[in-house]
Amino acid sequence: MPTRPVPVKTAPPPYRLAIFDFDGTLADTLPWFSTLLDDIAARFAIPAAAGLDVAAMRGLSAREIVAHLEVPAWKLPRIAAHVHRLAEAAEIALFPGVPEMLAALDARGVRLAVVSSNGEVAVRRALGPAAARVETFACGAKLFGKARVFRTLVRRAGVPPPHVLCVGDEIRDGEAAHEAGLAFGAVSWGYNTPEALARVGPAHVFGSIAEIAAALAPGGACAPASSGGVRPVNRA
Repeated sequence: MPTRPVPVKTAPPPYRLAIFDFDGTLADTLPWFSTLLDDIAARFAIPAAAGLDVAAMRGLSAREIVAHLEVPAWKLPRIAAHVHRLAEAAEIALFPGVPEMLAALDARGVRLAVVSSNGEVAVRRALGPAAARVETFACGAKLFGKARVFRTLVRRAGVPPPHVLCVGDEIRDGEAAHEAGLAFGAVSWGYNTPEALARVGPAHVFGSIAEIAAALAPGGACAPASSGGVRPVNRA
């Protein structure tokens, strides 16, 4: 009597919700932002921003940069609004492999969210077709207000905090994740260096886009972003 094959059970992904930062994590915006420094220095009367050493800046947190440039707190919303307006018209490129990585996570059932201080229009345009795989966009977050956004997003998603990973490229991303009681995954290619990110004790350090898919959806192949079904976006 022939034996029936025993179905192989696929282990569930270690994380059920991945919350991605945008600038420097999914999108290569550091070169673009670097070109704005002289304009920002002149427009908002911040002399120290002109000719700033971008390489040295990558070792500093956002708060340290603000203190170093002696930027008054009241100017930060105006500067952020100015940068957001420029981002709306800019051609922002994703890092190679981002659409495939998002597709692999989506295919394994990992829910996806993007939290960014940028406007949703700019984020969606940069993501292109891959935006349809993102369940929630929380855009327009304040420079230092991500922790509250993380908590709200997780509560609405109904995912237990141990099954949530925040993926980002800045010290402030890690600080916000820890403040919200969530794990932090640091990427090595963004605004802060891996050495600087080590200060916030990340649960994961990713050296490539492919490593994100391998960690969050083990056993799942990085299929092309155009293959397979695309889920409709559910707005939180």
